[in-house]
Amino acid sequence: MGVQSLAVACGTLALCLALTTATNPGFVVRITTATNPGFVVRITQAGLDYAHEQGIAILEKKLAQLKLSDISGDSRVLHVGKVHYELSRLRLRDFHLPYTRITPISNVGLQVSISNAFAELDGDWRVKFLFVSRDHGSFNLKVENVYIKIFLSLGSDTTGKPTISTSDCSVRISKVRVLFSGRLGWLYNLFHGVIESKMRKILESKVCDNVDQYVQNQVQKHIQTLPVTARINAKIGLDYALVAPPRATAQSLDLYLKGEFYSLAHRSTVPFSPPPLALPPDHDRMVYFGASSYFFNTACIAYHKAGALVFEITEATIPKDVGFKLDTSVFSAFIPQLEEMYPDMPMKFRLSAPTAPFLTIGPGGISFQPVVDAQAYAILPNSSLAPLFLLSLTGNVSAVINVRSGRIVGSLDVGRIRLSLKDSAVGTFQVQLLQTVMNNLISSTLIPHLNAHLDEGFPLPLLDRIQLSNTLVKFYQNFLMLGADVHFQPQA
Repeated sequence: MGVQSLAVACGTLALCLALTTATNPGFVVRITTATNPGFVVRITQAGLDYAHEQGIAILEKKLAQLKLSDISGDSRVLHVGKVHYELSRLRLRDFHLPYTRITPISNVGLQVSISNAFAELDGDWRVKFLFVSRDHGSFNLKVENVYIKIFLSLGSDTTGKPTISTSDCSVRISKVRVLFSGRLGWLYNLFHGVIESKMRKILESKVCDNVDQYVQNQVQKHIQTLPVTARINAKIGLDYALVAPPRATAQSLDLYLKGEFYSLAHRSTVPFSPPPLALPPDHDRMVYFGASSYFFNTACIAYHKAGALVFEITEATIPKDVGFKLDTSVFSAFIPQLEEMYPDMPMKFRLSAPTAPFLTIGPGGISFQPVVDAQAYAILPNSSLAPLFLLSLTGNVSAVINVRSGRIVGSLDVGRIRLSLKDSAVGTFQVQLLQTVMNNLISSTLIPHLNAHLDEGFPLPLLDRIQLSNTLVKFYQNFLMLGADVHFQPQA
């Protein structure tokens, strides 16, 4: 099977997505994770099977390009004597792999098994006998019942990017048949056994050498396209580095990623640890992604530290179809003293989060109760700002999560907002009277603004040329699970 297919699968491709080097060069991996992952990728047997389907044609083509050197030697043939032979211009015409499979081996790694493969090659021959000066012609050689077994060792480099190498490869060829043609071809077929034995040894050696080079030069290069860091915007980054070795089971391969957002300006330690994250035994999709509450809460912290959780509401930000005029004359109906202090002046609200929101994930979905400070200002004729009052806003917020174009996207829905007065420069007033006004301002300006950013989404850890389809979203305690099938787009 295709070693390229492993590349497809592991990002499946976050898939192939990743993995720490076994200390044993014989590919055994010991699972000693010191920290829970914030993000897990599971490649199921269905994903590996798809990878196999994609990779088989690539490997067949690669093996069909085997370069074979000229062969020469001497052999003694009964009733003929000593024969010197030369085989040149060896051309491998076909290499077919009809029965192949890639299998995760529990606590070990991945095994690629190929059976009943066959190949055909031809070339030119030239011989010299004691009683015949020279003769030449062509020959055809068929190789049948080829069995190949490859063990793949998965690891990671110092940056947390995935690595892959062949830890073991064995080839067994049961049958080789050679047929010479030419004026004396019938005579040369008498010593075909010598040629067949040599060709068997050469091919057995060449196949594994070729597979090893292919894994090193092409598959390794491809899985290195797995993004272990992603720049979300000018202020925020996302860390997908591996934190533990992969865990192979009889049915899947799990990859453990950090899954942590951070401020590009100043990265600091997250004040809490990821909760345990164990994906349920679902196998209907090719790949599953598990994102813990840690993943989302580090996003809240990173955005808060970067000063990104600040939003200003002015009349220009309010959609025209809302028909709301943001000035002191409107609020004077609830706060009479505004008319005396700042008559008919435009207003502005500055919304900010005093602390990073903290969300929870449960079977019912994602929910949180953010606290937002809303500072109201009057905009004076000289464009300076006069503080009016400071409100504290809180309410129940739920999130809808989906997957689109390889990204986690979402939207927020907020319930009725509760108000309390934290400070006032215009005297006391009944805060509850502003309930409807503030609900309209938040639902018409802030929520659409946040949803526009969430609709841009966060990238999933995928290899190049991987597309997802048939996605699903399920919620569990402290994490959500995204499932998808995979489509690999080969290079043109």
